[in-house]
Amino acid sequence: MSLERQAAIFQHGRLAGHLRSTGPGTWAFAYEGGYDGPPVSLTLPVRVEPYDFPEFPAFLEGLLPEGPQLEALLRKHKIDRHDAFRQIVTVGEDLIGSLTVRELTENT
Repeated sequence: MSLERQAAIFQHGRLAGHLRSTGPGTWAFAYEGGYDGPPVSLTLPVRVEPYDFPEFPAFLEGLLPEGPQLEALLRKHKIDRHDAFRQIVTVGEDLIGSLTVRELTENT
């Protein structure tokens, strides 16, 4: 039995919300109840309703390394090139900008 893929998204070190897979290739992001900080993206204003994405969210994909850095990441961690979720949670503590991404597992 596999655990649903989930991650906590932090804005300036504060829990902003959660990303979770909703089906093959589809995702949802929901802000944490009571969160009143800045949005995780200008395209995703803070609101109660979750945001649904037909593919991996662009606001996170845009934070992923490219070129030689991507190749090194894939090789070092044996990550599939098309697995943006695994890539973002692998580099999630060291992203450019104000976001941090941490994978949620059965132990967290």
